[in-house]
Amino acid sequence: MAVLVGLAACLVGPAPAAQAAVPASPAVTYTNPIAEKRADPHIFKHTDGYYYFTATVPEYDRIVLRRATTIQGLRTAPETTIWTKHSSGVMGAHIWAPEIHFIDGKWYVYFAAGATNDVWAIRMYVLEGTGANPLTATWTEKGQIKTQWESFSLDATTFVVNGVRYLSWAQRDPSVNNNTDIYLAKMANPWTITGTPVMLSRPTYSWETVGYKVNEGPAVIQRGGKVFMSYSASATDSNYCLGLLSASASANLLNAASWTKSPTPVFTSNAATGQYGPGHNSFTVSEDGKSDILVYHDRNYKDITGDPLNDPNRRTRVQKLYWKADGTPDFGIPVADGVTPQRFSSYNFADRFIRHWEYRARIEPNVAPLADSQFRVVTGLAGSGTVSLESANFPGYYLRHKNFEVWLERNDGSAQFKADASFHQRAGLSDPAGVSYESYNFPGRYVRHYEYLVQVQALSTATDRADATFYAQ
Repeated sequence: MAVLVGLAACLVGPAPAAQAAVPASPAVTYTNPIAEKRADPHIFKHTDGYYYFTATVPEYDRIVLRRATTIQGLRTAPETTIWTKHSSGVMGAHIWAPEIHFIDGKWYVYFAAGATNDVWAIRMYVLEGTGANPLTATWTEKGQIKTQWESFSLDATTFVVNGVRYLSWAQRDPSVNNNTDIYLAKMANPWTITGTPVMLSRPTYSWETVGYKVNEGPAVIQRGGKVFMSYSASATDSNYCLGLLSASASANLLNAASWTKSPTPVFTSNAATGQYGPGHNSFTVSEDGKSDILVYHDRNYKDITGDPLNDPNRRTRVQKLYWKADGTPDFGIPVADGVTPQRFSSYNFADRFIRHWEYRARIEPNVAPLADSQFRVVTGLAGSGTVSLESANFPGYYLRHKNFEVWLERNDGSAQFKADASFHQRAGLSDPAGVSYESYNFPGRYVRHYEYLVQVQALSTATDRADATFYAQ
């Protein structure tokens, strides 16, 4: 038997390089924006197979819901108004930032509202819904969430860590000369906090205090025994951005010392992609449950006339949230409108991704910035059933081969460039679950890595085919 095995090895040649495992989080793509004129978006995936979407409407007068079986389907899903502001008194103005949650068999919507006699007397309120489908549920008002002060408060969100339900929100401390801080408390029930709230974050960094001193819009995601809380900072114009707090899930979350605050923002405006003021996010998961999805609003222009609150054009957008090797989230950049980008990991070097570095394409691990390894798969510049790979952070730049080396270059509109930047997308040569890219103008030559640099070469060995196989993530 040993002789036969040895003979077989001689006949087929050297064994291929070790195969990487198929990624636990394969690529997902969406087309942005998901919803025009919808700010402070919240998307909740329920066990019934539906995504439920709510957001601030620019009239600030009602709470709306949509549902669809896919995130993309929310774009065209009909919208139902489940609650309208009061004609007088509290809950009569500035209906902001609704979130929908399912707790102990009932639906709850958290939102902020002012009063007709004082539109800036913003407080947090809760609706309770009974029924399987919240669009047709019976809704009742549970009243105001009372906190330690009667002061400007908004953006309530709720989450569970180790069986304990918490509420986090933004509120103005009357004794401090700023706008809002982030607070956390345990909950006695879905509309009541208990115990003494703790302040987790106050706007002190320069990027948190542009226009206004603001920390608001907390949103929580958990992974690997860690709790991550993103929040929004600064004025709601192009300076709006996301910060991040981190804590161990086993720590005392009501001890502010358990939380670490990033000294720099994690998600900011990007002129190259035309996205400004990204913020007030939430998190959901992809349809297959294998990818975390960042949900947020922004505008596609920088300059605003007058008060940004009167500008109606914040849009709901989504993109995949990636994770660094150290277990922390990598938000990347707000990607361009249209189809969201993907990353491509090597079949035989699982931790290495195609990226551009000084415009040369190569494979590397721990790519920073993330967007150097993100590419939009778009209709091929040469047509004829091809695709082209457009850089996420350099829109209009594409991977193209030149002297059979792959570079990132700007589309100059020439027939030569279009041909060099177009590929036939094939099933992975070493694994049909992967993908391989065959040159459009040099049939038989494939995109492959060789000594970690990306080339376009003819293939003959199993190692060649492995080097030309990638997994989309």
